Amino acid sequence: MSARSGAGYLSPAENSSINAQLKRSQTLSKVWFITGCSRGFGKTWASSALARGDRVIATARDPSTLEDLVVMYGKQILPLKLDVCNRNDIHAVVSKGVEVFGQIDVVVNNAGYGLFCSVEDAPEAEVRNIFETNFLGQLWVIQEVLPVLRKQGHGHIVQISSIAGLLALPGIGIYNSTKWALEGLIETLANEVRDFGIKVTLVEPGPHLTDWIGKSAVHPPRSPFYPSQETLREKVWPAMVPAAPESTIDAMLGIVDSEDPPLRFLLGNDLKPMIQKDMMQRLECI
Repeated sequence: MSARSGAGYLSPAENSSINAQLKRSQTLSKVWFITGCSRGFGKTWASSALARGDRVIATARDPSTLEDLVVMYGKQILPLKLDVCNRNDIHAVVSKGVEVFGQIDVVVNNAGYGLFCSVEDAPEAEVRNIFETNFLGQLWVIQEVLPVLRKQGHGHIVQISSIAGLLALPGIGIYNSTKWALEGLIETLANEVRDFGIKVTLVEPGPHLTDWIGKSAVHPPRSPFYPSQETLREKVWPAMVPAAPESTIDAMLGIVDSEDPPLRFLLGNDLKPMIQKDMMQRLECI
């Protein structure tokens, strides 16, 4: 008679097989560390990782924005308060994440915001603030997670840059500068950590329907000598049509699951011709 007859018990062999499958499932699932999860890309990617069974250390300046994910996914998600400008906070949340989940497989360095003004109009305080978040904050996160990834012998740092890290778009010169600085930093990093088994990817999104141009952005007073942001969007950036954040999910999951991910990945529609045209113009100057 089968050991499962009547009460539905499993035989020792069947139990061992199921335990092996569970262990394999846990091994294959990833632990993500994502900054800027309160809205936009960060929350979208956190949700998609959780939905497929991965675990997420989800950080935000206001963790209450993650309550819906906590209710839905329970202990799969570890919501933590983080301001990437505070190095002590970064150390604390990375340590807590490793303590709870045991490892970090994917780091999505996503926190950041936009500064919309001409170069002439950029206030000193706002210039310092955006570099503190968009550049230095990203560097502090990288420096904190690298010892963890190096000790593991594996990991993938996905740095969110922007098409503005490749093009000098008017009206956001200071924002462009933070992303151009990141591009140089991350390409250097990729060459430095390759031998540790650590992968590095720059993701360069075009415009998406996030809050990047809304409440998350800073709009200093504009002098009358320069076009408004509305004019720039209508006349200077017409080729870039905003896409839904959800349209990025498959691409992001593909990047983090790849055995050989690219150093750079354009995220959005019809971006490649713009980049190629700009690069050709640069080559003509040589």
